[in-house]
Amino acid sequence: MHPMLNIAVKAARRAGNLIHRAADNLDHLTVTKKSNADYVSEVDRAAERTIIETLLDSYPNHAILAEESGGQGESEYLWIIDPLDGTTNFLHGYQQYAVSIALQHNGVLTQAVIYDPTKNDLFTATRGRGAFLNDRRIRVSKRAELADSLIGTGFPYSKFDHLDAYMNILRDMMQKTAGLRRPGSAALDLAYTAAGRYDGFFETGLKPWDIAAGCLLITEAGGLVADLQGNDSYLRSGHLCAGNPKVFAQMLQVIAPHLTDSLKSANA
Repeated sequence: MHPMLNIAVKAARRAGNLIHRAADNLDHLTVTKKSNADYVSEVDRAAERTIIETLLDSYPNHAILAEESGGQGESEYLWIIDPLDGTTNFLHGYQQYAVSIALQHNGVLTQAVIYDPTKNDLFTATRGRGAFLNDRRIRVSKRAELADSLIGTGFPYSKFDHLDAYMNILRDMMQKTAGLRRPGSAALDLAYTAAGRYDGFFETGLKPWDIAAGCLLITEAGGLVADLQGNDSYLRSGHLCAGNPKVFAQMLQVIAPHLTDSLKSANA
């Protein structure tokens, strides 16, 4: 395992252990509302501190972009961290949440870890070396037809700027797939796409820390990731389509008629 990935795994497991222990005491947690339907708990903050301390202990000069504490430092190396993706699920005892850690080197994603503490599932990827689940190689699915495919998504929940366009895409996807799922953690949804559990995934309005690790997992597992027009501005825009190459192309065709100006690529 790459040394930097090794440290990221250590950080993710430490955070995961903290989250797992806290899951037994949900009634006693301090929870703050950041905005409409967007929550942060003391567990998010403690997990983030643990991750950052572990990373900076080994790499003190690296920069950090984390969901709760924002950006710190300047470096060609940038760690992109979501300490608990799926906080709303976590707070309800709904066991679909994960720790997500990615590393960018000069703007290119090079390392990825997504750790699911309830299932003890560890998804990892290093650029050019493939993607793994618990040390076993994973690949995107081989399904060729959208009509046979299971597609993951996430509903808008806090900001509703793109709601009409999203609902139109959703309506078409419902009719042209074998099923849609919305479990509530984009990081895990992307990891599941990399592992072939989903054939594809789409969502709008995501943040870099939700998707950075998952995007590298998918590309290293032989899949494709793009914004909703098929371009590469997804980390900036937060609008994302991903999947195995055949299903990905068919998803973009379904999405295309419903793209509003605000959903179109910054680099179109």
